[in-house]
Amino acid sequence: MNLTDLAALAARQLLRPEGVSSDYVRPLKNLAIYQQARPSTFEAAIYEPVVTLVLHGRKELMLGTQTFRMDAGECLVVSHDLPVQGRVIAAPYLALLFDIELDTLRDLVAATADTPLPSVPACSLAVQSCDDRVVDALYRYLELAHSPADAAVLGPLVAREIHYRLAFAPFGGMLRDLIHHDSHASAIARAIARLRREFRSPIEIPELARSVGMSASAFHKHFKAITAASPLQYRKGLQLLEARRLLRAGTLSVTSAAFEVGYESPAQFSRDYARHFGNSPTYDRPGNQRPANPPRHDQLKIHHRRDERAR
Repeated sequence: MNLTDLAALAARQLLRPEGVSSDYVRPLKNLAIYQQARPSTFEAAIYEPVVTLVLHGRKELMLGTQTFRMDAGECLVVSHDLPVQGRVIAAPYLALLFDIELDTLRDLVAATADTPLPSVPACSLAVQSCDDRVVDALYRYLELAHSPADAAVLGPLVAREIHYRLAFAPFGGMLRDLIHHDSHASAIARAIARLRREFRSPIEIPELARSVGMSASAFHKHFKAITAASPLQYRKGLQLLEARRLLRAGTLSVTSAAFEVGYESPAQFSRDYARHFGNSPTYDRPGNQRPANPPRHDQLKIHHRRDERAR
């Protein structure tokens, strides 16, 4: 199957029974479809390990000082939880998202330990033309949404094939590194997981480095190479994203949100917030915003997977 066939199948999944098109659905485990009718402004978010295939339109991403553009037929592969800013620059935009499971990757790499692999630099975020075999596997996986029985029996097999195609693609080097416990990629992933659990509390970076088996200097070097941020900058980004979620929910004042995410000074919080998001925290409280763009898939995906972990 080609990209046009996959786009048509994905668009049909977005149609509700009453004929209205939804912006976001999760028809199968690990799989989501997202569309946006208009271009958007930059939105900061944490992208979890995922492959995103653009079916129509164009998106622009920023990781640190690097800029990436994704056109139709290209896929984004993310290996770690990364602080990314993204915006839709050509609409209508339609994309397919497939969540990456490290346990599945680990099984596949162990089973193919003797397979010769391409020698290319490993990147935590890569944009590449999507292999026809990946497109075909995603089409077959999405087709299973029409039959719960097929999805239950065949879904795990096709999902495993998709993981295999990604891990052994030219851009799969970081995914393969990630599953080896003694690799730098794996150590940084464990540190990121701890930062995400404990971002409300002060964290001593040398102690964090020791906890994942790295020296402080090596830890800083590899952390920034993977995330484009220092560990403290990364933690601050987590605090600010959570504060924005709380403020938009309308349950807390600016001062209360600052204390809730671990800030000791509301004034410092407001300064950091304005630098990070381009507006004051007061602006993001209900009733103060201009008409918002539709929720973006990165935010929805993060909240969905957080809900899954809670269950």
